[in-house]
Amino acid sequence: MITGLDHIQLAAPPGTEDALRAYYAGLLGMTESPKPPALAARGGCWFEAGTARLHLGIETDFHPARKAHPGLRVHHIDALAARLTAAGAPVTWDTHLPGHRRFYSLDPVGNRLEFLEPVGRVTEGDPCG
Repeated sequence: MITGLDHIQLAAPPGTEDALRAYYAGLLGMTESPKPPALAARGGCWFEAGTARLHLGIETDFHPARKAHPGLRVHHIDALAARLTAAGAPVTWDTHLPGHRRFYSLDPVGNRLEFLEPVGRVTEGDPCG
């Protein structure tokens, strides 16, 4: 019955949309997607790149999750890590997933993000292969 993943929703505190745009569009290079008018009135913002779609919704009593996170496949993971580090975002490398290079970071409001790039194999249809 399930045919795919449509999007991941993360939360953010009120008034942080400009910081989120600077991070997701400016730093990560994602494209902001317009929200339907009825949803735009709630605040927040939506972003996409490739097949990844992230919705950031406003939560008045926001607390970032400590463990939950989206895993985002990337190209040129070392360049991305360097760009995030230069912008002051934390980069914590992890070597526990065979066949991948990956690290964790935090967005400007503290949401945990995993960035990973497969190594040593090419899978048909894999945009990172």
